[in-house]
Amino acid sequence: MKPNIAFVTGGYSGESVISYNSAITIQNNLDYDRYTVYRIDITPEGWFHPAEDGRKIPVDKNDFSITIGEKIRFDAILIGIHGTPGEDGKLQGYFDMLGLPYSSCNAAVSEVTFNKRFTVALAAFSGIHVARSVLLIKDRIMSPDEVTRRLQFPVFVKPNNGGSSIGMSKVNAPSEELGAAIEKAFREDSEVLVEEFIAGREFTIGVFRSKGEIITLPFTEVKSKKEFFDFEAKYTAGLNEEITPAQVDEAVAAKVRAAAKRIYQVFNCRGIIRIDFIYNEEKGEPFMLEVNTVPGQSEASIVPQQLRAAGWSLKDFYSALIEEALAR
Repeated sequence: MKPNIAFVTGGYSGESVISYNSAITIQNNLDYDRYTVYRIDITPEGWFHPAEDGRKIPVDKNDFSITIGEKIRFDAILIGIHGTPGEDGKLQGYFDMLGLPYSSCNAAVSEVTFNKRFTVALAAFSGIHVARSVLLIKDRIMSPDEVTRRLQFPVFVKPNNGGSSIGMSKVNAPSEELGAAIEKAFREDSEVLVEEFIAGREFTIGVFRSKGEIITLPFTEVKSKKEFFDFEAKYTAGLNEEITPAQVDEAVAAKVRAAAKRIYQVFNCRGIIRIDFIYNEEKGEPFMLEVNTVPGQSEASIVPQQLRAAGWSLKDFYSALIEEALAR
């Protein structure tokens, strides 16, 4: 009998739009000869399976099952939600309580990596190169003047939790722009990270584990036609150039791959993650920016680009993720 797999998509944040874009690619490339797959939409309005006849079959949250004539239980969960609750550990904690295996990092890792400050703090503690930063909390706001005293400009100002570069700004020098950038980020989150700019080339690399081996994919160099790689540059055609694989010396490539593998191990990751780096040529080292535990999977997204460059079909890749989950 084929395993029953729940493919979860949607989400509670603005990133749900990205989740549904990823869902198209994932659903088009699953191996339906090996698995019986049920899509589960997790939305603020409810959790349900969209049946072919248009009905919304509700999910029984007591055991994460659905009933279509008979009760259907799942052998593993394929997580495709960007943002909360699928990327920040909430859903993972729920599945842990039910004893259901899933394809992504566990609840603790997901929660830590969703919080940019926690991520860079843990990375720095482990000897991984990161930019200096300060954390601002809405009810205990540090003044822009104090930020200016602590950090060197330019700086990036961004919501501490979340992804897709929503609410992010670059501030080149101490000015009134810093206060406006902080206010913009606070509209997205109650915590804001202000981080020093690191000069260099921007690389991003997909990493996953299959059959006990940590695999690094051919990494991508991102060149934004805007001042930095913000939400608009990420999702608007023509505003960025993504070169896969990046054209770099092997010595540089080896440092990026080694740093990516180390981060995967230090953070005890599972499934596919994507790590963003700035390679600072003056220091000759990659600086970690952030860890994305549910990277985008649309046809134009970076991880599918890297998989194609590595010679992996998307069908084989998603099957590998499901098999890793089933093995747990």
